[in-house]
Amino acid sequence: MSGYFLRRLLLVIPTFIGITLMVFAVTRVVPGGPIDRALAQAQAVQEGASQSASREETTSSLSEAQLDQLRAYYGFDKPILESYVTWLGKVVRLDLGMSTRYNEPVWDTIASRLPISIYYGVVTLILTYLVCIPLGIYKGIKHAGTFDHASSAIVFIGYAVPGYIVGIALLTALASESEIFPLGGFVSDDFEDMDFWEQVRDVIWHSVLPLISYMVGSFAVMTFMVKNSLMDNLAADYVRTAMAKGRSFGGAVWHHALRNSLIPLATHFGNNIALILTGSLLIETIFNIDGFGLLGYESLVERDYPVVLGILVISSLLFLIGNILSDLCVALVDPRVKFQ
Repeated sequence: MSGYFLRRLLLVIPTFIGITLMVFAVTRVVPGGPIDRALAQAQAVQEGASQSASREETTSSLSEAQLDQLRAYYGFDKPILESYVTWLGKVVRLDLGMSTRYNEPVWDTIASRLPISIYYGVVTLILTYLVCIPLGIYKGIKHAGTFDHASSAIVFIGYAVPGYIVGIALLTALASESEIFPLGGFVSDDFEDMDFWEQVRDVIWHSVLPLISYMVGSFAVMTFMVKNSLMDNLAADYVRTAMAKGRSFGGAVWHHALRNSLIPLATHFGNNIALILTGSLLIETIFNIDGFGLLGYESLVERDYPVVLGILVISSLLFLIGNILSDLCVALVDPRVKFQ
């Protein structure tokens, strides 16, 4: 098994190179890059002096030497492959470059958003498992009962409605109209003046509505995964054999079927860890959360390619390593699995 995981780790390298090379090449050919934005700014300045200025006149306002300096500054003066090798060498040295929008190291830009994304990601992950596993187990035990039908209807409605729609509804009903919760943000304006417990309450107060919106998407999937897996195991021969030997139904569930029913969750555990940092662009926009997803969107809009590539490096590595962690979790909880 160790040989299998070693090969999987080695495959991370070519896969990472393929992903980043493709995106890096796209950033070099799409219009609206940093040089085009510099020319657009020059055009705006020139149009302030003359409303009839043409694109050709604007371009001529920057000499070829100045354009060459811009290309060299943004790294567009070399072929794509050579520029990629240079960029990859810096990444290996943990240097993601400078943000063209914030004029600061990409690491600093990303690090300022990480605590918020980690907080919402970890809390969402914990709450999802704490709620969905017991709910799925109880639905499996009470299959086709009143509770099962009523909870299934609620869960399916939640699954059908996107998280950002739920966020808008909650924000309108509980924040804008009733003012029970704040309209957005991660903390209040006077957060620094509060004592420790007041700060804790303030963070929780701001987190309730966004966390509900985050949980809606994965709530139904996790719940029904646990329920269906438990029902499959309850119908298996080994459970019937345990009950025939005198084991009660509850004992058969908790001591035999439950562990095997949780195996499918292990296959998603690694991916869930990877999703901690990705966040949700729409939910972060609705609640004005300055997180990782919003940063990626703003960087794409502003053509801040160093930040875009920095986010790609982190997210792609997390997903690749998360897939390996999923296989490892399956191997740990299921003794029948033998990776070769």
